Amino acid sequence: MDAFSNPSIETVVVMTAAQVGKTEILNNVTGFFIDQDAAPILIVEPTLEIAKAWSKDRFAPMLRDTPCLKGKVKDVRARDSGNTVLHKTFLGGHITVAGANSAASLRARPIRIVLCDDVDAFPPSAGTEGDPVELAFKRATTFWNRKKGMFSTPTVKGFSRIETAYEASDMRKFYVPCPHCGEFQVLQWSQVKWPKGEPKRAVYHCEHCEGIITDADKIRMVREGEWRASKESSGVAGFWLNELYSPWVSFGDMAARFLEAKKSKETLRVFINTALAETWEQEGETVSDEGLMARREDFGPEIPAGAAILTAGVDVQDNRLECEVVAWGKGEESWSMEYSIFYGNPAERKIWNELDEYLSEPWTHESGAQLRIACACIDSGGHHTKQVYDFVKPRQIRRVYAVKGINQAGRPIIARPSNRNEGRVTLFPVGADTAKESIYSRLRIEEHGAGFMHFTINHDEEYFKQLTAEKVITKYVRGFPTRQWVKTRPRNDALDCRVYAMAALAILNVNLDRAVDRLTKEHTEETAPVQRASGWISDWGQR
Repeated sequence: MDAFSNPSIETVVVMTAAQVGKTEILNNVTGFFIDQDAAPILIVEPTLEIAKAWSKDRFAPMLRDTPCLKGKVKDVRARDSGNTVLHKTFLGGHITVAGANSAASLRARPIRIVLCDDVDAFPPSAGTEGDPVELAFKRATTFWNRKKGMFSTPTVKGFSRIETAYEASDMRKFYVPCPHCGEFQVLQWSQVKWPKGEPKRAVYHCEHCEGIITDADKIRMVREGEWRASKESSGVAGFWLNELYSPWVSFGDMAARFLEAKKSKETLRVFINTALAETWEQEGETVSDEGLMARREDFGPEIPAGAAILTAGVDVQDNRLECEVVAWGKGEESWSMEYSIFYGNPAERKIWNELDEYLSEPWTHESGAQLRIACACIDSGGHHTKQVYDFVKPRQIRRVYAVKGINQAGRPIIARPSNRNEGRVTLFPVGADTAKESIYSRLRIEEHGAGFMHFTINHDEEYFKQLTAEKVITKYVRGFPTRQWVKTRPRNDALDCRVYAMAALAILNVNLDRAVDRLTKEHTEETAPVQRASGWISDWGQR
């Protein structure tokens, strides 16, 4: 915040862990310029939806509850205010809130203060007009006293906007003194240690004297700490901070989360990005179909004891529907129960009737319970969108949904649905790239347990070729490196079906550990399987 009011600094880069205050810094900087140095301000969020959420959930309460800001920006509901959720005026300036996915909102006005939040979640290009960060910063060109800010947790090494910006800055890190020897140091994860099997007893070891530093020491260390730059600033101040400094998180909590995250590469990546504020070094995204086929299992037609939830993913082609049914257990361990193909013209009702009958059938669990598919997702992005809408509309009560894949890095597997479509159905956008990264990461897991993917002996060679039919390549979009998934063979239907089955699980938002434990308990007590199973799946699906 001091850097934003320093006349020698034009750009401020903040690369930190999640939940250590970077959005609050953005809020405070915005409030400062409204109150003390009025100017045109632009806040850029990854999407327009997130921009609206920030305006309503973070900005509006700050205006309401901060005495020096109260009344300076008129309420959106005021009849003569001329203000909206995304644009507000105040004496001497205005504030515009934009989405990085909207080129129009990035080039509307000249702006003196430009603040870009969560830049690693920005799309590579705002429509067809280029890098959204550059478009936003271009708005400030004519102001001699402009200020530009970038905030984000990092993502993948070589593709992280915030890492690139930080490395072009003076690269400041926060040094804190050891309570024993007084030597200053940057807190690093390698210095956190704990007794085997007891992560909650984790402590920090000083890198100079090996003295034990506890959570009780952290507050004083941070209070006495200082930012130190590693090179000349040239007008760009960069700040890096990980979660070890946070007063809200103990060393023990981080150690326990780390041990849990180590169970799979995708959860470990989240820990490295959001807790350690470091980029993830991505492996090559290729998997051997022969190796996967060799580990097929004969677990029979019954749902294995370790699973408790069924989902389905359906891919629509011009002459067929392809469907995979997946059983899910603790830690999202999965069993591919069956892969079915329904041949026919999707423009005709017959093939959809066959699919409806298939999705309605009960499945027998190893315990004897009868389970039904809790959620199914059907691709609506092909040539038969209307037929998909017509099929799902009366079946949404059974959680049969239309989905549309979005090929953009960093998007969540499932985002908020909308019904602004021709069929007025609930349409879920699916982050296909994110789902594929997760699937390929799990395909490399070799031990049964969290994330492991089991395959039935009934799957043929073609299934595994389709499941591994894509790879990641680097393409430059208007000079910016992007990771893109491309086919290595014509058909990738099995991969698409698994993406949609995973999306169905994300829609349910079910606690799988509780689901498995509850099913096991119910049938250990020899309760009525059909009624009880369908009941609790319904409860969790709604939750």
